[in-house]
Amino acid sequence: MNRIQAVLQARSAWWCLVLTLWLTPQPFAARPHQGRSALVVAYFANRGIYRDPPFYLRDLVRNGGASLLGQLNYANASVVGGRCSLSDPKADLETTYTSENSVSGAGDDPSSLFRGYFHQLKELKRRYPKLRVLISLEGEATSFRQDAQPEHRRAFVASCVDTFLRGHFAPGISEPGVFDGIDLDWEYPESGDAANFRALLLEFRRQMSRVRPGLKLAIAVGDQPEMQPGTDFHNIARLVDQVGIMNYDYVGPWNSTTGFLAPLYRRPDTPEEYSSIEESVAAYRKAGVPRRKLLMGVPFYGYQWTEVEPENNGLFQHGKASAKDKPYRAIKELMTSYVAFRDPVSRAPWLFDGASFWTFDDPISIQYKSSYAADQHLAGIMIWELADDTAEATLLTVAARSLLPHQDP
Repeated sequence: MNRIQAVLQARSAWWCLVLTLWLTPQPFAARPHQGRSALVVAYFANRGIYRDPPFYLRDLVRNGGASLLGQLNYANASVVGGRCSLSDPKADLETTYTSENSVSGAGDDPSSLFRGYFHQLKELKRRYPKLRVLISLEGEATSFRQDAQPEHRRAFVASCVDTFLRGHFAPGISEPGVFDGIDLDWEYPESGDAANFRALLLEFRRQMSRVRPGLKLAIAVGDQPEMQPGTDFHNIARLVDQVGIMNYDYVGPWNSTTGFLAPLYRRPDTPEEYSSIEESVAAYRKAGVPRRKLLMGVPFYGYQWTEVEPENNGLFQHGKASAKDKPYRAIKELMTSYVAFRDPVSRAPWLFDGASFWTFDDPISIQYKSSYAADQHLAGIMIWELADDTAEATLLTVAARSLLPHQDP
């Protein structure tokens, strides 16, 4: 059999598997959440303004994605020098929107100080009143460590609350109500940080309660509790509304062996150092985080390895990892040049052309994951990030409909 015949045969087998998976009843039929709805949480990164073409919040209105979201985490705020501040004033406040790309369909007043993504968020919430928006605090671990010290903690939290929850984004601007809470992404507290980490969250909770009721406090955590050594997650879970597990990057550019970016399950021949979503969720539950507060992470991007050895169709083989991730919308365009495979255990897809390997999530793997989150009665899913999806919101639509099959998106 020559290479062309082999490729054609592999593609034929692939499409048979696709049809089988779509037509076969799923093993994780989602059940109603006993009077509460599972959340579709997604990150929206302000770097999207620099894409070609730019990614606007208006795009989420056009493709129907905004109506599927329960919560949007805006990434990100800057954590530097003992205070919170805007990470990109141009994207956040200074970009002037036209009638074509604004959420409301009306252009910005160029003389207004309140423009950019922040104004668009306000317009999006006006259009979708049930949508909640959190500001994601991201920074170096050393900055968080310094800010969590007893002598800095209160002032640091006050700067975050005043800037983002009271809406004092810049001189001359007072726009409370754009953000409905804070998502804290400290990657990662070390063993000596555990007490200060808890105290920092307690201070956030204390100061946020003085702004208005109902504000949410969330944290993003590594895929295993051990990534935050010494953290008492049983007590931490009492302070926060959501614990978002970053169930992605189980493999990446730091690995010389290929694997799955975010496998639902571990297949028997998985290298010992690689984990799975099922194992991560079980570990956090064992650590004391209740199901109702756990968000399962879902990636909308993928990674590539080149110079990959051909055994096992490139899976779990040595290769040269590319440094940057690639959005699903771009990976989707590559599929005609590769042979596609799917692991029946982890449900994860991969692409391989004899030398180049891609790992990512697609509609089928995301359908299984969202159904799993529903079956496990988790709080919901947490997507990184919206701009990596197709223009039609392919992945977001599948994720929402699989997580909430008893609802009509």
